Amino acid sequence: QVQLVESGGGFVQTGGSLRVSCAASGLTFSNYAMGWFRQAPGKEREFVAALSWSGGSPYYADSVKGRFTIFRDNAKNTLYLQLNSLKPEDTAVYYCAADQFRTAQGMAVTAVGIDYWGKGTLVTVSS
Repeated sequence: QVQLVESGGGFVQTGGSLRVSCAASGLTFSNYAMGWFRQAPGKEREFVAALSWSGGSPYYADSVKGRFTIFRDNAKNTLYLQLNSLKPEDTAVYYCAADQFRTAQGMAVTAVGIDYWGKGTLVTVSS
């Protein structure tokens, strides 16, 4: 059974930093492109960042480019997202996603049909 378990969310002030993690099990982690999506209250889920199976070719949403960094440790079956210079509009539930056949850029095109999802971790940024 595939499981993606996010952790590391919390409450932070504007300008602060946070790192969220996604621990994967039940799949060959190194075979999957991995990504982060987020959903703010009352809004649709949106793409944040994605990374190829090898850890190369990171792809970011324009809204987070230069502030967030996605990286992975295939030896630990874990995906990370470093969130810096946080803004109140970054407040959302952050979801981890895995897909075996998409590229990192392909994960940004649509969330429909992505293989696996985690249950999310809440990040709250105060103004």
